[in-house]
Amino acid sequence: NEGNFLTPIDPATVTIGKSVAVHDPYNLYFTPNGKYAVVMAEADKQIDFRDPHTMAIKKTLKVPCDGINHADWTADGNQFVATCEFTGKLILVDTPKMKLLKVATLPKRTEMNPMPQDIKISPDGKTYYIADMASNGIWVMPVNSFGHFTFIRTGKGAHGLYVTRDAKNLLITNREEGSISVMRFSDNKLIAKWKIPGGGSPDMGNISADGKFFWVSGRYN
Repeated sequence: NEGNFLTPIDPATVTIGKSVAVHDPYNLYFTPNGKYAVVMAEADKQIDFRDPHTMAIKKTLKVPCDGINHADWTADGNQFVATCEFTGKLILVDTPKMKLLKVATLPKRTEMNPMPQDIKISPDGKTYYIADMASNGIWVMPVNSFGHFTFIRTGKGAHGLYVTRDAKNLLITNREEGSISVMRFSDNKLIAKWKIPGGGSPDMGNISADGKFFWVSGRYN
């Protein structure tokens, strides 16, 4: 986000395209209908809705919280929830109108204030899961009940969330303990914990197209 550019890469040929000037691109998403690129401009405290090809700004939405970061959409694409890392808040946004609808604050569970990170919607579209690095687990929030939470402890520094290709499980990276928790969607039960040999700091990653491999970056080592 300090470079102020986005660089397109063809994943099939690993060809690097021409960089496009984009200010403060901390995270990048696209609306489900493909109409907008959505840049989480964390330092600017705003969400920039841009043309998905030229990256020209179409609308800027100022947010009432610090650390605007990760997001995911409802099943119909009409709304999305984004996390604010430094103020422990979630915001609900109307996608077509590009308008702020609601703000919610996560409960405090430890001596640290909540630090929401990645957010993912369940495969059935009914539930949001929010990783909280300070609370060492994930919050569960019904899509139709914004701001109502239950908690599942996964591990120290819960950070990234990834849905397996068969849509059965959620992978949670626990950045500060070098592990990955596996949660089953059918009953929200933790069914495994994979520990990285020698420790590590698993952060953001992704699952291969065939679902056989999970690649994850090491934040600090």
